[in-house]
Amino acid sequence: MKRYEQPDFQQAMRIRLDVNHMMQECVGEKGLCKADLQAPCYQKAAERAHAKRAQWAFCHLPEDAVLTQIETMAAQIRRQCEAFVVFGIGGSALGPMAVHQALQHLHYNELPAEKRGGPRFYVEDNVDPERMAALLDVIDPGKTCFNVITKSGSTSETMAQMMILTRLLKDRGLDVAEHVIATTDAEKGNLIQIAKRLGLRTLYVPSDLGGRFSELSPVGLLSAAVCGIDIREMVAGAAFMDTRLQSQDVWENMAYLEGAMQMECMRRGRNIAVMMPYADSLKLMADWYAQLWAESLGKRYNWQGDVVAVGQTPVKALGVTDQHSQVQLYVEGPDDKVVTFIGVDAYRAQVPIPLEYEQIPDVAFLGGHSLNELIAAELFATGYALAKAGKPNKTIFLPEVNAFTIGQLLYFFEMATAYAGEVLDINAFDQPGVEGGKQATYALLGKPGFEVKKQEMDAAPKGKDAYRLA
Repeated sequence: MKRYEQPDFQQAMRIRLDVNHMMQECVGEKGLCKADLQAPCYQKAAERAHAKRAQWAFCHLPEDAVLTQIETMAAQIRRQCEAFVVFGIGGSALGPMAVHQALQHLHYNELPAEKRGGPRFYVEDNVDPERMAALLDVIDPGKTCFNVITKSGSTSETMAQMMILTRLLKDRGLDVAEHVIATTDAEKGNLIQIAKRLGLRTLYVPSDLGGRFSELSPVGLLSAAVCGIDIREMVAGAAFMDTRLQSQDVWENMAYLEGAMQMECMRRGRNIAVMMPYADSLKLMADWYAQLWAESLGKRYNWQGDVVAVGQTPVKALGVTDQHSQVQLYVEGPDDKVVTFIGVDAYRAQVPIPLEYEQIPDVAFLGGHSLNELIAAELFATGYALAKAGKPNKTIFLPEVNAFTIGQLLYFFEMATAYAGEVLDINAFDQPGVEGGKQATYALLGKPGFEVKKQEMDAAPKGKDAYRLA
């Protein structure tokens, strides 16, 4: 029996949500009380969420056959390649990066090959030309596998990368099919057409699964498996979290409680959601969360078509680093934020602080402790300082950072986001606001069918030269 199948392990690895510093008992009159979160809007949203969750694609975790296919493909890549590169943007990139940083050595690519779990790993999620040139300076395309990820195949950035890659491989006399894997829709879109024409290996994204919810699908699981992460343990962690989120009572369902507290804070004017992990391994989890929260909940219209213009702005921070750059604002600045910390009970390394500088008491007191004690103390102290200032904050605790707890954390945030969408009565799974910029880009670059948009842009007011400073 695998460890993630053992009940004792599952119980020991339960992630926890501590909301004490959200409540009036700790924060004072600016805090919440239990009755606030028992309001009909939150309970009815929980009932709607429960009725809909069977329809939500992220709730349908990959089956054994899909995991086996990914593991087989990953094993082949590890045998044949020195580098593995993901071309994608948004959830196709943020998820793989967050999981890799969480579960691998923090200097993974710098380790000698025998100490890594797989090939060197790169994610190219921008089209800055210098970035592409820099990538090609450090990889050998002939010893690299490229995973091109776009469900629609109409993502301009990713398809531009695919075009550059195709020409590069051809110019070097390399077989594109040997070096490229397409992760896309099984039937529709441009990338699946190209994949069939070139004979590429393919993995499929469920047609109703949005990119920001896709890390526990082939989108994120292939890169994890290539680098030696146990993807079955990740999926098991998500499945375990699902079993913990069956109650329709907001106070018994930690994802609903998370969503309800964020929405109640937003209702009270705290429209900025700070995500602050106290672990370098979880730093990019805040980046992934920022897209999930912003793109899912920032909507102009509700389900009835009324203009509501809702959403809560996510901000990324890192403890303890940002205690020295942002926390001053959070403690003494405007009361427009709610802070969520992520803490770790047991880090994967123990670093003692030796006894030194006994003649300087202001420094010597640290001796005999450890970096583990210091970071834990700073997490508690920051939350305490915020609470004393009347600023609500809460903490998600991971017993340790491993594939099982990361699977739980991903699924927890996804469910909390979907539930918050129900509270706001909006569609948390579309992103119409992104389309305007995409269409303008298509028009500027001459994509067929966007001639009218180009004319509209050409006719738009350009302002005056006097407004442009040299």
